[in-house]
Order: sequence, then C-alpha cells, then structure tokens
Amino acid sequence: MTDSGLRVVAERARTAARALALATRAEKDAALLAMADDLEAATDAVLAANAEDLACAEDNGTPANIVDRLRLTPERVAGMAEGLRNVAGLPDPVGEVVRGGVLANGLELRQVRVPFGVVGMIYEARPNVTADAAGICLKSGNAVLLRGSSSARSSNAAIVEVLRSAAERSGLHADVIQLVPGDTRDSVKELMRARGLVDVLIPRGGAGLIRSVVEESTVPVIETGVGNCHVYVDAAADLDRALAIVLNAKTQRTSVCNAAESLLVHERVAEAFLPKVVAGLQGAGVTLHGDAAFSAYDGVVEATDDDWGREYLSLDISAAVVPGLDAAIEHIHRHSSGHSDAIVTEDQAAARRFVAAVDSAAVLVNASTRFTDGAEFGFGAEIGISTQKLHARGPMGLPEMTSTKYVVTGDGHVR
Repeated sequence: MTDSGLRVVAERARTAARALALATRAEKDAALLAMADDLEAATDAVLAANAEDLACAEDNGTPANIVDRLRLTPERVAGMAEGLRNVAGLPDPVGEVVRGGVLANGLELRQVRVPFGVVGMIYEARPNVTADAAGICLKSGNAVLLRGSSSARSSNAAIVEVLRSAAERSGLHADVIQLVPGDTRDSVKELMRARGLVDVLIPRGGAGLIRSVVEESTVPVIETGVGNCHVYVDAAADLDRALAIVLNAKTQRTSVCNAAESLLVHERVAEAFLPKVVAGLQGAGVTLHGDAAFSAYDGVVEATDDDWGREYLSLDISAAVVPGLDAAIEHIHRHSSGHSDAIVTEDQAAARRFVAAVDSAAVLVNASTRFTDGAEFGFGAEIGISTQKLHARGPMGLPEMTSTKYVVTGDGHVR
C-alpha cells in the first residue's frame, strides 16, 4: 500500500470510527435525519452530477441495463433520503447483548454487539448504494470507505459531499463517510490490501468484481450479490400461480441480484405450462434461452452451456424441462450462485425436500425470488445479500454489520 490517498483516508476513518463507536443512538439518528433532509434539498445538484455520468456512459456505449442502474431521478433521490430515515428508525444494534449470564464462579459474562470499525465498500454503477452504505454503516457504528465505479464518479462525489456535511453539522466526524481517492484499478487494489486499517470489505457488483475482491484481498471479505436465481415449477404446481411468480421474478426488475435468471419445469406439466409461460415471458419482452423442449417454440433461442450459469441482469432467462424434483435440485446444485432459488408446488413433501436439499442463502416456496431483500424480510435496510456462510448469510441488515466482544465483570476474581 502506498502512502498516498488510501492510507490517509483509511487512517482518518479509523480515528473517526473510534469516536463513532461512542456515539449514542440519538446522535447517530440525528445525523441520519439531517443527511436525509440535506440530500433531498440537494436533489438538483445530485441530478446534475448524475447527468454527467449518464452522458459519459451513453457516449461509451454502456448497456441499457447498466445505464438504468446508474440513473438517478427525483424519485430515486427521494427514495435514498427515505432509506436514511428508515435506518434512523431501526433499533441500534451496538451494545445489544447476544447472550450472557452469571457463571458458577460468580463472574458476569456478556457477549455484546460492537462495530467492525472501518468498512470498505467496492461497488459498481448504482449511486444509491453510496447513501445506503453510508447510512447503514453509520447506524451500526462503522466508518465507511466508499469505492464506487468510475462510471458514477460525479454522482458519488455529489452525494458524499452532502452526507459528510450533514454528519459534521450534527456533531459527528465528517470522516465517518469518505470516498476512496483515485479512479484506477490501483486504488481498488490498495483498498483490498489495507489490512490493519480496513476491518472488512464488502463488494457489490458483477461476478468478475466479486471474484477479484475475494481472490485478491488481504482484508477479510463478505461476499455478496451474484444471483443466478432459479424458479422450479413442480409437477404439483398451481400453473396460474406459477406463471405469476415466474413473470414477477423475471420482469418486475431485471437489473437486480434477486431477479430470476433460470426457469425449470417438471416434464409432467410441460405440455400445459410451456405455451403459457413462453407467451407470457415473450409478451413481457423476455428472450428465452431454452433446451430442446423450449426451443420448439418460435422465438426461443437454443441455450448454450454458458447460459445455465449466467446472471443476465436483463430481459433474458434460461429455461429447461427436467424429469423431476431431484433433477431440478441437481441442476440448481450445478449452476446456482447460492443466492435465491424457488419452488412452486402444492405438494408439501416436495417443498420440504427442495428446502432441505437446495443450499442457497434464501429458498422460497410459492413466492417470487424478488422477496429476498432486507426490507421485504422486515429487517429494514440492507447493505447486500451475502452468498457465503461466514460471517453472515442472506440479507445483511444492521446486526450483520457488527461483530461481538465479551465483557467479563468480576469482584476481584483471580484464576
């Protein structure tokens, strides 16, 4: 790590994190509410900065789904502000007693939640992540170093300027929220190797970004995001319900990690279901990449081996007919990213087997994969969906943004 920008901001973040760890909930909530108000007041400035990023993206031929993730509107800025207010309304995890009691020798033992310290975020496109991450980290007592993509450079800078000013005006250290300086790959590598200054890294973005961070970082990483999500329509499915779930999972919003990317259909209902689902998906503008059974329908593209493991993030879906439940489970084992996989069935035994056998962060029964979300789960805001098993799995809300320590209180005890 060089002694240039990254070390300077990381050391400032550590100083700010130590002060933030002592802040009361009232102080943190006041800062979050001020950040929300100031962000709404600065809507025009934020949108002007975002327009610069959009113009560059379009000039560079950026795909439409990525431009959509980059785009801010007055409604999206208002949504970011509302997200900060929602975080302010959530319980503060810091200081929560996870477990505790009095030992046989009279020592009082408590395991309590504490902040990580300094959290590094490496993320692509979406400037709304800048506000979300800042708010969640602040409420959980963490300073945050934000490294967004160069495509959102102006947007992120405008948002962070507003948030820092509001935090400082509220009595907190402005350096609880900082952008990592630099736009090159070198600045990302510095952040990944800032062990001792940065406590944990959270990447959000495509498979390539996440793989790079996981494989190259010396800082502990919480892996999030890649979602090759499946919907399996069982032999015992209600086909009207199945159609509604598939359409929602695929088309409600395509550029998100919990959108369905693969459809599996039991062969016993294929004859009845395929005409409905092909027509429904194509009517919504979806291109199907299908096996032989699906490819028999006009407009369906023959799937390649790469299609089964692909996160499209667009109006595309891979689709196959399988001989049964076990074949569907085996297909998911081979190709799922471990994010969210769903079964549609009226057979409770099939549902139980699917839930037990599919090893993903979220397994859904008769529900769209689009429900895998911190807010939808009732957790409030989330910083991402963890697809690993340590330290957290699934939607990462405020409790998941803390570690724990043991507090041992004695009365002159010696061992």
